[in-house]
Amino acid sequence: MNNDIIQDWTDTQVPLKLGDSHDVRYKVFKEGPRLFQEIREIDGTLIRKMELPQGMVMKKISYAVLCRFVLSDVATA
Repeated sequence: MNNDIIQDWTDTQVPLKLGDSHDVRYKVFKEGPRLFQEIREIDGTLIRKMELPQGMVMKKISYAVLCRFVLSDVATA
């Protein structure tokens, strides 16, 4: 299947509640017509791969904000 990279692996530090933070990496890519964001630990362990709605190609900073939102949701679950 044809994969197109929208944003290659990007390292970021996600602030969590109580002043802690979490270092992760994420990328945004297309698999055929479908758009995904994949979030991993720095060591490569998968945290979440999620499909993004059609037409959700955004500026790079928006993907970072989405990553923080998702990771905060995962950390509090």
